[in-house]
Amino acid sequence: MELTHLLFARRGAVATVTINRADARNALSHEVVVELRQALQEAKRDAAVRVIVVTGAGPTFCAGADLNSFRREQPELDRYFQRRQLAELFKDMTELGKPTVARVNGHALAAGVGLVASCDLAVASETAQFGMPEVNVGVFPMMVMAIVFRNLPRKAAMELMLTGKRIDAAEAVRLGLINRRVPAAQLDPEVDALTDELSRKSPIGMKLGLEAFYKMQDMSFPAAMAYLQDQLALLSLSDDLKEGVTAFFEKRAPRFTGR
Repeated sequence: MELTHLLFARRGAVATVTINRADARNALSHEVVVELRQALQEAKRDAAVRVIVVTGAGPTFCAGADLNSFRREQPELDRYFQRRQLAELFKDMTELGKPTVARVNGHALAAGVGLVASCDLAVASETAQFGMPEVNVGVFPMMVMAIVFRNLPRKAAMELMLTGKRIDAAEAVRLGLINRRVPAAQLDPEVDALTDELSRKSPIGMKLGLEAFYKMQDMSFPAAMAYLQDQLALLSLSDDLKEGVTAFFEKRAPRFTGR
């Protein structure tokens, strides 16, 4: 896998995908989005990877879409299909079957908020700020609206989108956009502790659980309950569940294999 705008590294069971455009505040150009999709699919295919971290190089997590795309001379139809890649990226992130953690090292704005919201968990530096300022330049956060509304209370999401204001990490925790904030010096230890914990869980349990979580959101309550019962029955057939129960009664740590 050849990457120009990203860094991809694996440490044990944890794959880290880093947007490597610090000079452009890690803006999401079309090329970056395409590479993000490629890198995430690589992590999905690698059976040794159990957790995926998404972050940005330098002092910024992600400043959003690259505004140069609005200035570039190109057919509008080409622009339309390029933007679809961002929607597909957010959709991909609900189908990875492995927990994703946003390591928010700095400001997350516009599509950067969408990237944070698309991760299952998020840990941020206490200096990070979050916002959707598109409205200030005559745009609206169309491409992140669906994922934002699944992560924030309606009124809070509307205020951020309609005013373009920024919130700090403490407010992002309160609203549920991120799980916690820590001093910048503690960001890596905190993310490492979280990913180490996640990597010890059953891969098949994580896969089926995450798949169920995202699919049930669009179901009626009766349909969701029936679907979840079926998923539990499927999970009950796994070796990992048998190992987990056996380890519990033997008072030892389980040894999950992902089968």
